[in-house]
Amino acid sequence: MDQTTKELIDNEINNNEVCLFMKGTPEAPQCGFSMTVTNILKILEVKFKGVNVLASNELRQGIKEYSEWPTIPQLYIKKEFVGGCDIIKEMFETGELKKILKDKNLSFKE
Repeated sequence: MDQTTKELIDNEINNNEVCLFMKGTPEAPQCGFSMTVTNILKILEVKFKGVNVLASNELRQGIKEYSEWPTIPQLYIKKEFVGGCDIIKEMFETGELKKILKDKNLSFKE
């Protein structure tokens, strides 16, 4: 990945406590997996930044290299990669996602 793409990814992760690299935007997700994670965050009323990887092919490929994770969406909480759709869904269902948010002092709906 080129330096510009790496800096863009670093910037988004470092400047947003909850950052979701997704296909589309939080208002208009472009795939079901991105929509699922967006909906979970909205249900929990978590403030998050959605980054549309469809905006550039470099970003779309770069985030996969950056995280060493092959799929999108990818959720970062306080600079830490948490996972993709299946992992976030499972963490939401088990209550683990709320625990992470609480441990990191982020506000959400109990």
